[in-house]
Amino acid sequence: MNDQPRRRPAKPHRRPKKDPVRFLAFEALRAVDERDAYANLVLPPLLKKARAKGDFDGRDAALATELVYGTLRRQGTYDAIVAACIDRPLREVDPPVLDVLNMGVHQLLGTRIPTHAAVSASVELARVVLGEGRAKFVNAVLRKVTAHDLDGWVEKVAPPYDEDAEDHLAVVHSHPRWIVSALWDALGGGRAGIEDLLEADNERPEVTLVARPGRSTTEELVKALGEDNSLPGRWSPYAVRMAEGGEPGALEAVRESRAGVQDEGSQLVAAALAAAPVEGRDSRWLDGCAGPGGKAALLAALAAERGATLLAAEKQPHRARLVERALAGNPGPYQVITADGTRPPWLPGTFDRILMDVPCSGLGALRRRPESRWRRRAEDLEAFAPLQRGLLREALKAVRVGGVVGYATCSPHLAETRVVVEDVLKGRGGEPVEAEWIDARPLMPGVPALGEGPDIQLWPHLHGTDAMYLALLRRTG
Repeated sequence: MNDQPRRRPAKPHRRPKKDPVRFLAFEALRAVDERDAYANLVLPPLLKKARAKGDFDGRDAALATELVYGTLRRQGTYDAIVAACIDRPLREVDPPVLDVLNMGVHQLLGTRIPTHAAVSASVELARVVLGEGRAKFVNAVLRKVTAHDLDGWVEKVAPPYDEDAEDHLAVVHSHPRWIVSALWDALGGGRAGIEDLLEADNERPEVTLVARPGRSTTEELVKALGEDNSLPGRWSPYAVRMAEGGEPGALEAVRESRAGVQDEGSQLVAAALAAAPVEGRDSRWLDGCAGPGGKAALLAALAAERGATLLAAEKQPHRARLVERALAGNPGPYQVITADGTRPPWLPGTFDRILMDVPCSGLGALRRRPESRWRRRAEDLEAFAPLQRGLLREALKAVRVGGVVGYATCSPHLAETRVVVEDVLKGRGGEPVEAEWIDARPLMPGVPALGEGPDIQLWPHLHGTDAMYLALLRRTG
């Protein structure tokens, strides 16, 4: 008789099961990190491919979208939480591992997914994309995260507001400290305003459509969407908001470029320039930084109604092609060219109205491109500064006396907005320009909280738009 204890049979090796939703979200996060891609450009083709294969339905696509954007928006907060749960510096954790961890933390602390499901799904994803050893590390960390809810973790990892207000806000609202400081300077006021702004940056923006005048109407868009899936624009007479998301490209008017996707802030900037009073002739308009074409398409439609011509100039050839696509079918005369606005091919005094929506940090669109907050550095603004001043200076030369220039940025940073305009008008770094401010506020009728003027700063938390800036200048000599 054999007295040796029986050995339990080894568990059969189980291949990890690939969850298509979480695997796709991981793919998108890796593309954002490895290729400096933008989620809003990476995610749609991935979703389209998954739908074509039959892997996804609408709920799957919504979950994948939430996992990607939620993880990116709250990355700073989640990094601090993960750092508190490991025994090594966060920088020593490989980026793919951190992506799986942060996506798991988002499921635990930022969604209604049950705790067990969030942990087990994240560990299974780690087995697929990282291997068994790292999956055990993911499991151990996420089980520590389950000890507290989001508020409990924030209380543990964020410094007290009274000791370091900016660092506290940076951790709580998941923004780099330098951006918190810059936004606070631009906004002014106390704690409530900056917290509202930072929180608005972390909310999913609505999809807003623009009905280009003479080519489409808001009534057409509402009818195509259905009244249950459409809301009127808050401020722009050309805007329709999509109440439940959906696919804008499925609309006939969008496919034909008679309508488009455009934030209301951008619509208001273009409409304000078009409404600004000019002295004398009003037949030649210029969009000097036209790519990718949203504002140019609205300006072209408005110009056509008055018998004016729009010239849309864009330095980058691939972006100029996007402008051509946006303007295709416009009933009035227009032209799209590839040109550098700092070395313009046109003669001085050629135009009656000019829009210069200059390249900038993009800090006004953090709701749409949450990953950009982690890529930008304060020193990036120094690289934009000469370009912004050069474009505005050339625009003021290109407009005739009595004509109007609109200087716009999708950034509220003072170094990219009012400071640029004041430097150009005072001749800092170049010859002084004879021009005067126009009060832009009356040109956005019905829009509240536009400040003391004469320029305008829109805000996500006050207006539900991107943080667009607009200064209107009339050349006087």
